[in-house]
Amino acid sequence: MLLAKVQRRFKNCKEIAAFFVREEYLLIFVHNMGTLYIVPTPVGNMEDMTLRAIRVLKEADVVLAEDTRTSGILLKHFDIQNRLLSHHKFNEHGTTASVIERLKGGQNVALVSDAGTPGISDPGFFLAREAVKAGITVQCLPGATACIPAVVASGMPCDRFCFEGFLPQKKGRQTMINSLKDETRTMIFYESPYRLLKTLGQFAEVFGPDREVCVCREISKVHEEYVRGTLAEVKEHFEANAPRGEIVIVLAGHNNKQ
Repeated sequence: MLLAKVQRRFKNCKEIAAFFVREEYLLIFVHNMGTLYIVPTPVGNMEDMTLRAIRVLKEADVVLAEDTRTSGILLKHFDIQNRLLSHHKFNEHGTTASVIERLKGGQNVALVSDAGTPGISDPGFFLAREAVKAGITVQCLPGATACIPAVVASGMPCDRFCFEGFLPQKKGRQTMINSLKDETRTMIFYESPYRLLKTLGQFAEVFGPDREVCVCREISKVHEEYVRGTLAEVKEHFEANAPRGEIVIVLAGHNNKQ
């Protein structure tokens, strides 16, 4: 039946032969393209590195790193000897085209950020999108990220939640916070310790000082800490105890109290 359909499409045997030759070369081309591996790395404890992540970083033809110095320490710790190339938010629009050509040429490329899963408030989205557009296989390994442990350990509903990442530092910041006033899902934010008090104060103004919040600090590190309470209570705590390290804020949704 398939042969009959092909014969109806083409006028003679030469055209049919040319068709199958083109299809054969296309299949070979697709088959020979490399894979883009998005590889999570520990956000604190080195023991959070997975065996699969170690293997992929060893076997990849090249490893793209947000900071080659930081990733170099990681690779050395796990005895991974591979070539590191810089790929970060300031150069990704310039380097992505050459990375795509590597992948089309059959090289396997691994992408890592300084910590956590690339693409989650880190470089990765743009390269992944361009690779998908080019028909390249993109695989993201399961692994470390700060937002999931934070929301699960917060004690707030985690069956439905929204990840907001970092708030804008200036322009659009207040507008974004106001837009979330009636959000019923648990909300997750990343924040710098230097802006935490400002953020908690703005949240108290918009969501009310009695809204429940959990501030997670230094996840998977030696000084891991969870401070739970109302926005007013948690803000008071950090006014007395200066915040340090990586911060994740988990904020209860509207009418999401226990």
